[in-house]
Amino acid sequence: MRKTCLIIGFVWPEPKSSAAGVRMMQLIETFQKDNYQITFASPCAKSENAFNLEAIGVGQATIELNNSSFDGFVKELNPHIVLFDRFMMEEQFGWRVAKHCPDALRILDTEDLHCLRKGRQQAYKKGVSFDTNYLFNDISKREIASIYRCDLSLIISEVEMEILQTRFKVDNTLLMYLPFMVEPLTEKEILKLPRFEERTHFITIGNFLHAPNYTAVLYLKETIWPLIKLQLPEAIIDIYGAYTSQKVTQLHNEKQGFLIKGFAEDVNEVMQHAKVCLAPIQFGAGLKGKLLDAMINGTPSVTTSVGAEGMYGNLKVNGFIEDTPKEFVNKAVHLYTNRADWNDKELNGYEIINSRFNKAEFQQKLLLKINAVFLRLNKHRLNNFTGQLLMHHTMQSTKFMSKWIEEKNKK
Repeated sequence: MRKTCLIIGFVWPEPKSSAAGVRMMQLIETFQKDNYQITFASPCAKSENAFNLEAIGVGQATIELNNSSFDGFVKELNPHIVLFDRFMMEEQFGWRVAKHCPDALRILDTEDLHCLRKGRQQAYKKGVSFDTNYLFNDISKREIASIYRCDLSLIISEVEMEILQTRFKVDNTLLMYLPFMVEPLTEKEILKLPRFEERTHFITIGNFLHAPNYTAVLYLKETIWPLIKLQLPEAIIDIYGAYTSQKVTQLHNEKQGFLIKGFAEDVNEVMQHAKVCLAPIQFGAGLKGKLLDAMINGTPSVTTSVGAEGMYGNLKVNGFIEDTPKEFVNKAVHLYTNRADWNDKELNGYEIINSRFNKAEFQQKLLLKINAVFLRLNKHRLNNFTGQLLMHHTMQSTKFMSKWIEEKNKK
């Protein structure tokens, strides 16, 4: 009998719009590699940017929140694995999966630690340093509970692994480090990429529905870009991203060389023609897709400590990490004008991609981990009493709240 996997998505995958969409497609590819029959279900409406999953043999289903129709759907499907895309989907559907498919392996893909991002955002808004007071927020209580209720949680950053283990005391057996998974770059592919003298403009890219991206662009506009223009009067920055709202488009200013380009159909094409990627990220979590894309396409970057988190390990950076506006600007101008340093940083990026994000290596690790947990699932769950406790109380409280909402909706 063929193995089956149900993925419950917070949104439908949009790999051209967001790093989260890229991540989801990488997970789907990994399960398909192990011959899983995959069904992707989501309560979210599809946008025009949604990937056509049926084109790659993945079934699609629309499900409803707070509706017992899901119970019949999941019972009939009877999946071996259920993957929850972010903790909010586990909160909504996890208790139903546990009730109707108790033998299914429940996996949570956090995408990034929402509680970490939320805490940093709160501290940023208040203009204070981020500390434990901001980490232990209401989102933390929900997200960590979700991690405990699942058999395995996929964590995209080594920094977030450490936070979960040391600050929240989550047992290592419930966690797996799984970064972005990309094909290693060959020498032939690298030689095809445009050289320093063939590139122009600065670049940044990111989905504008994501608060850290919009805040970074605003910071670029108000603080970083005017200082760069003082040193490089002819400089231009191209700003790409899906879901460009009016508050974003009004930042467009041709005289200042600050160009809002909107949705990029092909991130590789626009990144390859840019000379330097700027990512002055002020708060956030997880890994930054724009920095990964920059390295893949040979484009050195300047980012902040938050942007760099979890990206480079102990390897030399493909650019610079600076948190003060003055140094950020100086390094950006230096990279843009210094060919020798630009070439060195470009090479650093290729080494990072090939040694830290090797697709085949992490695909194998994930599949081996899943099989290992499957083989001892009962013992694995017995060792996670906190998860049993939280599932017990969650099933009671969430179940009756959901039933109440369902009855209310009927009326």
